[in-house]
Amino acid sequence: MSDLFITGSDTGVGKTVLSALLTAALDAAYWKPIQSGALGGRAETDREAVRRWAKPPEDCIFPEAFVFDPAVSPHLAAREAGITIDLGTIRKPTPGNGRRLIMEGAGGALVPINEHDLMLDLMGHLDAVVVIATRSSLGTINHTLLTVNAVRGAGLDLLGVVMIGEENTENRRAIEHYGNVPVVGWIPVLPQIHRPALIAVYEKHFDKDRFK
Repeated sequence: MSDLFITGSDTGVGKTVLSALLTAALDAAYWKPIQSGALGGRAETDREAVRRWAKPPEDCIFPEAFVFDPAVSPHLAAREAGITIDLGTIRKPTPGNGRRLIMEGAGGALVPINEHDLMLDLMGHLDAVVVIATRSSLGTINHTLLTVNAVRGAGLDLLGVVMIGEENTENRRAIEHYGNVPVVGWIPVLPQIHRPALIAVYEKHFDKDRFK
């Protein structure tokens, strides 16, 4: 069972919801290595949201390696804080009881984290299989295919794409056809986000064989 890294085709596409869903449904642990926008008017960090939604055991939700208050790219947030994010200092935690680790990126795959490294480099450093979270709405084909190409171009192992939002069968077909990539799940608009609802979505709308 490989650890999974959740990246996005853009910021705000639903990576945290997907991370919470997989944490709950796979009885996995959760970790977001880099968090920017820890304040910025938000009520909670992504780690706090996953804790509330997925309700993993407390020893299965790990603190971030870097946390920044401004809601900007990690490289800029780090520069404003007077530090540099060094990949060599980011060490993947090891969950107990053989649990898998769900890792959530910041923004999209090409977001810079310092003057030389991108989020793609962090994915490779952490040796995880990549899952791309993407919108289902207009514009998703271009954004998703660009992200698929970037992940593959970096030589990373790509599990597939999860679409989030109103169901759009034509966009799904186009992504699978032109990207030669499976859409392995779909998360519809949820009136309330909580552990039972997330597990129900996984059971109904995800290709569970892909996540074994």
